[in-house]
Amino acid sequence: MKADSVMRAAVLVKPLQIEVGEHPIPKPGPGQLRIRLQEVGICGSDVHYFGGHRPLPEPTIIGHEGWGYIDALGEGVKRELGERVVVDPNAPCGNCNSCARGQATVCPNKRTIGLNAPGCFAEYVLIPADFAHKLPDSIAAQDAVTIEPTAVAFHALKKAALTKGDAIYVLGLGAIGMLITHLAVEQGLKVYTNDLNPVLQEKAYEFGALQGDWKEADIRVIFECTGSAVATTQLIADAPRGASVILLGLSEKQASFTPLDLVRRGISIQGSLIYDHPADFQSVIQLIEDGKIQPHKIISQYLPLAEVQAGLQAATDGHPGKIVVQIV
Repeated sequence: MKADSVMRAAVLVKPLQIEVGEHPIPKPGPGQLRIRLQEVGICGSDVHYFGGHRPLPEPTIIGHEGWGYIDALGEGVKRELGERVVVDPNAPCGNCNSCARGQATVCPNKRTIGLNAPGCFAEYVLIPADFAHKLPDSIAAQDAVTIEPTAVAFHALKKAALTKGDAIYVLGLGAIGMLITHLAVEQGLKVYTNDLNPVLQEKAYEFGALQGDWKEADIRVIFECTGSAVATTQLIADAPRGASVILLGLSEKQASFTPLDLVRRGISIQGSLIYDHPADFQSVIQLIEDGKIQPHKIISQYLPLAEVQAGLQAATDGHPGKIVVQIV
């Protein structure tokens, strides 16, 4: 295979085993474009795939939090070669009942980079043209690579429909919990947080989280970001009257509650999944461009593509912060 026809890519061949090697550079089909990737963040879902908690049907290039430059266009695509873009990795079908109801986030047919389509731990990735968002020159690489998880956090806060001055509680300070904290403080909310890792708790205080007992505050919304069924069960039991609980954690175990108790206390529970396309990405890009948020502050480590496995293992072991893989 010619050197100019292959790329380096990291493939999850089985749980806990990544192989970095040469693979054919993909060619964009109709409506697609190709991105030469620069940086990719490691997400909690990547950790789940890596650990085998969510088995993939075949060896797959995982990863989806990427940015880079458009370097090839498929038929019918009118974009600028060399345009700097961030990857929007979840493309709903647009034809199912969920999409028709405006619930594209739960589209059962969505094409998800790094899950049912080749992902971003590679030099190149293909995506539908409408799912590559242009990045202003003013947005630095370190913020560009955090746009996708920031959109997840932005979407959750949008669902909460809070008003300036409201109090919230964020349990679990991984990337999403930390970004919810950052965004919420910027929106003028009173934010209480908790994490077992004191390093993460201290970082939340640096973002503007309040010290003190959340149970003594008038909490309106609780964001569950641990992914622990035990923590979720306890959180619902502890939720104050009239509060909403928004679930973002990825627990695959069963949590429990008593319906009568839930109803009597007026507790509502809802999940928040990914983001609305394209509005949430555009809103986050604007917030960064305006200097209102600096999501790069969650980044704690950079690694080369050859060390993806080490990065995934570190994230699995509880590394406190966002690990970013540098492709070039």
